[in-house]
Amino acid sequence: MDLLESLVRIAWLIGAAGFVFGLMRMNSPATARNGNLISAGGMALAVGGTLVLLAVTTNPDSPHPGLPIAGWVIILAGIAFGGGLGLYTARTVKMTAMPQLVSLFNAVGGGAAALIAIDDYLRLAAPLCAGCIIPATQGIQGIPLEVSIPTVLDIVIGGITFTGSLLASGKLMGIISGKPIKVPGGQLVTAGLALIVAVAAIYLWAGNVSVPVLFVIIAASLIFGITMVLPIGGADMPVVISLLNSFTGTAVAMAGFVLGNDVLIIAGALVGASGAILTKLMADAMNRSVLNIMIGGFGGGEGTVSAGGPEGGTVRAIGMDDAAIQLAYATNVIIVPGYGLAVAQAQHAVRELAELLEKRGVNVSYAIHPVAGRMPGHMNVLLAEANVPYPQLREMDDINPEFERADVALVVGANDVTNPAARRAGTPVSGMPILDVDHAKSIIVIKRSMGRGYAGIDNELYVNPKTGMLFTDAKQGLADLVAAVKAL
Repeated sequence: MDLLESLVRIAWLIGAAGFVFGLMRMNSPATARNGNLISAGGMALAVGGTLVLLAVTTNPDSPHPGLPIAGWVIILAGIAFGGGLGLYTARTVKMTAMPQLVSLFNAVGGGAAALIAIDDYLRLAAPLCAGCIIPATQGIQGIPLEVSIPTVLDIVIGGITFTGSLLASGKLMGIISGKPIKVPGGQLVTAGLALIVAVAAIYLWAGNVSVPVLFVIIAASLIFGITMVLPIGGADMPVVISLLNSFTGTAVAMAGFVLGNDVLIIAGALVGASGAILTKLMADAMNRSVLNIMIGGFGGGEGTVSAGGPEGGTVRAIGMDDAAIQLAYATNVIIVPGYGLAVAQAQHAVRELAELLEKRGVNVSYAIHPVAGRMPGHMNVLLAEANVPYPQLREMDDINPEFERADVALVVGANDVTNPAARRAGTPVSGMPILDVDHAKSIIVIKRSMGRGYAGIDNELYVNPKTGMLFTDAKQGLADLVAAVKAL
């Protein structure tokens, strides 16, 4: 059996190498799909090796004893149900619902990792303190630190991720208000929960075996996830999702230490590290610190705050023919997509318009803000689904200097990321880097109404004398623009 276990560990390492290589391929939209397949192949190899080990090993002294029939039924039923549900969800989910789905995945990952640690602790504690599920038992030096430390960290991080991700998903779905919801004495409550967790963890790490104390840690962690995410507004959700994704990876890595499974450690560390890096990049794109976002977000929901901008501006509405003429006879056009594009499922329509303009000799590019939409990379994924050429997707720092040379900037459903109010102090978006749409020679904004974005303030771009508002649904409006350009 030693040879078999060695072969399985080699399979785990090959699978882990697949994770690393796949993650590298995901660095570019052009190779991301291939990278995802490579990572999935690595996971399939790792899971397959583990199942082989469980099927063959019968030595009771082995760290991987054979499973009884009931165990196999549970495993196979879980794979069938979870895999089937995942396949159905992946094939039916709308792009507008992708952020909510990512949050649910984070919740499932964090919760599963926490359950692994809970089960392992209960298994180790049972022979050391029989009947101690109700009364605490002190002074039993039975669970070594190398097991108890990752166990507690796994439960804490996994518990926070579970409830925090469910709450974030609820905010994105509209089940819970997207506005910041203040918890009475919120910071004191959160600090108190953190103190409870710290004291309970130290108690267990001191060598004490106590299931009730473990339950205290579980309860405090679950509540902590709620008090952490509830006060954060909708505009900060992309960063929150990325942070919780990092938490999920870290919890999985801790589960790997609990089980002594190398592939879980490597996979979790990769997800945790990449999520942390992405969170830092997202926060930098908003010119804010992650701590500042966690303490309180600026996202306040629709129509809650006044921007306090220059008064006296008027909104200028334009017709479809006027917009079509501007686009058809331009030399350079920059398209600025936002969440409204995703809501209207208009990614294919905007690609069709861009292709039509290119046939007329117009140079077309897309300006992608790091936090446009509701999750990291939302616009990239949306436009990639419509087969928009990758070189046309330009990041904020790269495209901003081009706006001054753009004849027309076409804004489709983007709001806060184009608001010039960010350049002034005293507004909810002050200091947030934005796309310099107002530097273009002419601006066309496709929007259904004058509704505000997640930051809850008016967009000063809409009263810019260069801006023409095309009030229509994004998908229908883009289709009408295609027809109008063709008619010229």
